[in-house]
Amino acid sequence: MKRSRFSEEQIIGILKEHQAGLGAKELCRKHGISDATFYKWRSKYGGMKVFDARRLKTLESENAKLKKMLAEQMMDVATDLERDVEMAGGPPSRLALARARKAHAERSGRELHV
Repeated sequence: MKRSRFSEEQIIGILKEHQAGLGAKELCRKHGISDATFYKWRSKYGGMKVFDARRLKTLESENAKLKKMLAEQMMDVATDLERDVEMAGGPPSRLALARARKAHAERSGRELHV
């Protein structure tokens, strides 16, 4: 993802100029941004203070890391289930999949939610 030329502080400063009465088109020309960028910023950062914007960025970063961890964990579980079913031999049936899930849950010490 392309990094912005403007920091959160600068973006909030531009939005405050707009709140002070400058027109959107004039602000866009002054700072060299498109109308779409201005309105995107306004929808994301409108009414925020600098502290809020920094907190938002931190939370978005943490959320992305957690999503990645969850996806990796889900892939590990799926791989383990496939391996367990293959070890049982034959095509997987519903009963075989249920047994494999239960065995995996018991090995990993988690509850099985169906």
